[in-house]
Amino acid sequence: MNTKRILVVEDEPDMQSGIKDNLEFEGYEVETASDGKEGLGKILTNSFDLVLLDVMLPLISGFDVCKKVRHEDNDTPIIFLTAKGEEIDKVIGLESGGDDYLTKPFSLRELLARVKAVLRRTEKKETSNSSKKIEIGKLTVDFETYTATVNGDVVKMTSKEFEILQYLLKHKNATISRDSLLDNVWGYDFQPTARTIDNFILKLRHKIEDNPNDPEIIITVHGMGYRLVRS
Repeated sequence: MNTKRILVVEDEPDMQSGIKDNLEFEGYEVETASDGKEGLGKILTNSFDLVLLDVMLPLISGFDVCKKVRHEDNDTPIIFLTAKGEEIDKVIGLESGGDDYLTKPFSLRELLARVKAVLRRTEKKETSNSSKKIEIGKLTVDFETYTATVNGDVVKMTSKEFEILQYLLKHKNATISRDSLLDNVWGYDFQPTARTIDNFILKLRHKIEDNPNDPEIIITVHGMGYRLVRS
């Protein structure tokens, strides 16, 4: 079994050292960065299985680091670490491309549980044998390689957009609540504002529907959630 490589981007020396020591004790290979610029450079030039990314960083914020990473089509899983606990900050973190969100102070047990959960979901995604390409609206999707095209042209999609689409497809014609999407795509019980999922659905509609303002594939079921009615 390959040792998992984790990057810890944290500007507080004691916090950085403590996380690094505990992860290494659990058998992970750990690198560190102390500001957003250094962290971004390491993410884009190295291969990591997971990034623990503080939000309040010098030079470049964690949210902006994540956005830049996703803009480069890098889908390395990211868990945000932050002292911020407001729901809007969690929403911003998830919408910028984060996979999970951990509010300081957190216990070592919770940190390790989140790390293992994200790595487990990543491994499951990588070993998926659903390799055939599927047409969903005007989009052709390959969920094994996480690529999407329209008339042969590559369409940029985040890992979360792929996973939401895959979950809706798996439950085709069933009405899926926003809470169900968040629990099953992000993997833990986080209560969002309606805007979180709605924004992802809006982006997907622009990539799938002929007319995103009059959707025929991802339908809103008012007061309940969404339904993928055909592919």
